[in-house]
Amino acid sequence: MDFQYFKYEFMAWWERRSIRPWVNQNPLIFIGITIVSLVALFTAAIWVSIPDKVVEVIEYDYDWYYDLNTGKLFTAVSGKIPPIKAPSGPLPDGKPAGVRAYVFSYTKEPNAPDKFIGFLETTDPNVPNHKHINLDLRYEGSDKWAKGRLVRRAEDKMWFPANSPIGRAVMRKSFRPNKNGKHPNYCPPK
Repeated sequence: MDFQYFKYEFMAWWERRSIRPWVNQNPLIFIGITIVSLVALFTAAIWVSIPDKVVEVIEYDYDWYYDLNTGKLFTAVSGKIPPIKAPSGPLPDGKPAGVRAYVFSYTKEPNAPDKFIGFLETTDPNVPNHKHINLDLRYEGSDKWAKGRLVRRAEDKMWFPANSPIGRAVMRKSFRPNKNGKHPNYCPPK
């Protein structure tokens, strides 16, 4: 195969398929397409070069717990699986009286006067051998967190599965904004 012949045939094909005549007839359209393409390219390059927002996960040494006998909050080492021993002793049925409490405030002050218990959490005794592991909810779904957990408001008597519609409603209510439109913040124990 002769290279010169191939080159000649390719150039002839290129001339027949060339966009040069169209560009010569429509220069404004070609310039517009070029500008739009360059703007899209630069926008994509800038978008890709912006770093992702880093979400800082704060781990606390202590968690809030609620004494079911006295209705008072107490603190214990973080990561314990409720129910745990409470300062007042066991419940009348002999089970531990301490359950996890989620305490919130609408201000970011450490000694906020508007602290409130959003909801309580305990382990579902009907779920066999369910181990509560600390999940990073940024990567793990809330359904995994909710499996084997019961929730309720402090003033309620009944517990609801955390992954049930009522359980989700109990937790959602804790995060509602107040009359001024402020969302509550978690208040860690000191």
